[in-house]
Amino acid sequence: MTISASPAVLSDLIYIDSLQKKNAEQLSFYPKVVFEREIENKRILIAKLNNEPAGYIYHGALGINVKIHQACIQYDLRGQLYGAELFRQLRILAEAANCMSITLRCGSDILANGFWSAMGFVCEGIMKGGARRMRDINCWRYDIAQQLFVIPVEPSIKRQDSSLWRKNKTGKKAIQEILL
Repeated sequence: MTISASPAVLSDLIYIDSLQKKNAEQLSFYPKVVFEREIENKRILIAKLNNEPAGYIYHGALGINVKIHQACIQYDLRGQLYGAELFRQLRILAEAANCMSITLRCGSDILANGFWSAMGFVCEGIMKGGARRMRDINCWRYDIAQQLFVIPVEPSIKRQDSSLWRKNKTGKKAIQEILL
């Protein structure tokens, strides 16, 4: 059993798009053309088990801070270090580019929050999520360069609640009242 992580190639596009669609409730949506462009820009790392895809991380430009836009591991392969290998490879790239930190946002009801914490990320804030899922968004940061001041925040564990959104699809007023 060999685990590896490397930049995705165009032949991985169908797998990446398919895995995103299978996990649509947990992930932000990106059109296939975005993945095409980002594969060319070498911003998607793919994990492989015995040369078969197991998951991916889509990250932003290697600047002062690197943002993870999307990370997903096949459901039946979660908890088996594929995500850790993807993160390790991203961290190596970020360190080589002299990045200061890696950041991401994760819905409060997603089990991946525990994974990011285990990888050494610190929750630095909580944002309100969108009107459809009605969940909090945890903002995570992994410092490559040691920071002078770190004030961790306890991550939200608020569960998704789409009931109000479904009842008021056309009633924008009720949704706006909740968001205020």
